[in-house]
Amino acid sequence: MCVVRLLAVISSSLLFASLSHAALLTEVSDIPSNIKFDFVIVGGGNAGNVVANRLSENDQVNVLVLEAGPSNEGVIASEVPFLAPELTQPSPFDWNYTTIPQPGLGDWLVYTRGSSEDFDRYANVTRDQGWSWSNILPYFKKSEKWTVPADNHNTTGQFNPAVHGFRGEVAVSLAGFPSPIDQRVLEATSQVGHDFEFNVDFNSGKPLGLGWAQTTIKDGVRSSSATAYLAQQFMRRKNLYVVVNAQVSRVLQTSYGKHSAFRGVEFRKSCGGPLTTVTATKEVILSAGTVGTPHILLNSGIGDSKSLKALGIKPLVDLPDVGQNLADHPVVGNLWLANSTNTFETLRRSESLEDDALAQWQTNKTGPYVDTILDHIGFVRLNETLVVKQDPAAGPNSPHYEVIVSNGIPPGPSPATGNFLAVTTIVVSPSSRGSISLKSNNPFDAPVIDPGLLKTDFDKLVMREAIKGASRFVQAPAWSGYLVGPAGAFADAVDDASIDSYVANNAGTLFHPVGTSSMTPKGTSNGVTDPDLLVKKVTGLRVVDVSVLPFVPSAHTQAPAYAVAERASDLIKQHYRI
Repeated sequence: MCVVRLLAVISSSLLFASLSHAALLTEVSDIPSNIKFDFVIVGGGNAGNVVANRLSENDQVNVLVLEAGPSNEGVIASEVPFLAPELTQPSPFDWNYTTIPQPGLGDWLVYTRGSSEDFDRYANVTRDQGWSWSNILPYFKKSEKWTVPADNHNTTGQFNPAVHGFRGEVAVSLAGFPSPIDQRVLEATSQVGHDFEFNVDFNSGKPLGLGWAQTTIKDGVRSSSATAYLAQQFMRRKNLYVVVNAQVSRVLQTSYGKHSAFRGVEFRKSCGGPLTTVTATKEVILSAGTVGTPHILLNSGIGDSKSLKALGIKPLVDLPDVGQNLADHPVVGNLWLANSTNTFETLRRSESLEDDALAQWQTNKTGPYVDTILDHIGFVRLNETLVVKQDPAAGPNSPHYEVIVSNGIPPGPSPATGNFLAVTTIVVSPSSRGSISLKSNNPFDAPVIDPGLLKTDFDKLVMREAIKGASRFVQAPAWSGYLVGPAGAFADAVDDASIDSYVANNAGTLFHPVGTSSMTPKGTSNGVTDPDLLVKKVTGLRVVDVSVLPFVPSAHTQAPAYAVAERASDLIKQHYRI
């Protein structure tokens, strides 16, 4: 089976075939040969679609997007929020990449921005204050369209409107179907306090505490970069062309000199077909993600010269940091047996209940399917006595771990019996690092992915403390009589050693990788991109996706990707005065 999208980004990059405009092309051969494209964007995900939209606002600028994935026509999971996690399980809509074995060892529509210190750190390490929180917050707001929840309930006290945008493209809202555990969660925040004190809005730049989840949903339907930035009114633009099923192999050198230009792109129809090329008159913009972007760069001869030579690839630009510095969020799902029949498991075990829920969603966009699989999120900082001198968190007000509270088991098969509460724990400021490298000199071979999860003792400590914190939270009186006790393998995690063993056997990734095309100060030899996201030592080539972030933000990466792309779009416009 041919697989065409990366697990890490599939949930936001499917493109709509139902858009009735010739500029959405399903065949590589349909690309018009009589048009000169100013910009060629590789990747139609969160960031790429933003840039395509913003650059094509000028009708004198021709934009081509090459997307390896298919359209989502007929893919119900790409529309129904509750079913969205199905897209991050092995399916025809992901690259089906695997990772090397992990010795330490889905975005789910979640909208979180991270801490203000995350972005102030980006500004400091790149020496570009444009990446600071005060300067990036307007871009978060620019991309966002705050929307009332599907059930139109009163949201007073559930978010802070002052920190949100109301005129952007991507819809963000609160849960639109009440969960039976909502009140217990809120009571527990006041009973436990301290680490889990109620936070009315963790997207203010101050995320510590626990509050209502915010997700990219509008009127009970998921809102993605495709539905927002490539909506029908934008796809009608005569200067915007989007090609699906177009798999890029390399960027090509188009001029030589001290700073050679790379404005060519080599690609083919996904899963096979002859190679073809296209050349941008201004720039090629790589938005292929934290795995895809360095994979393309390395195959193009841009990377560590010695490693490329060893594979038989001619080195063209020596940038040893391409593919290095990968940072991701390790995750463990922790289950408690619940004294209830009103959890996700009951719905998932009954075909008739699932059919009813889908019918209700299709009829009037109400019911359990209007929401994703969580209602509350918390961000917690370790006790300072446990924090190492080189704290990987961005600052004293930034979290080390996240907890997600769900009314049942998140994605994946459920046990045949029992109902559960899930508190997912995530290390959001990891010190571990992984990498992306090449397996061969065949550009269509999958890369070698080492996510580097839980490599350091500190990350293992953080996950251990996160699990202990989750256990403290569910010991609040609010859960009395509702929870029976820890379930499955988690029941045996009773001390530090057994918790570590449990984590080693159950940890995975939340699919939030960043860092493999890290930006560093202009003029420095390390890193991959300058703060304006232009690739170092070359011209005509820019990276616009979260691979440029030198540290993973203490957030799910969907919202940061939008903000990065919005700022990048302005940088590009300013550079070319368009």
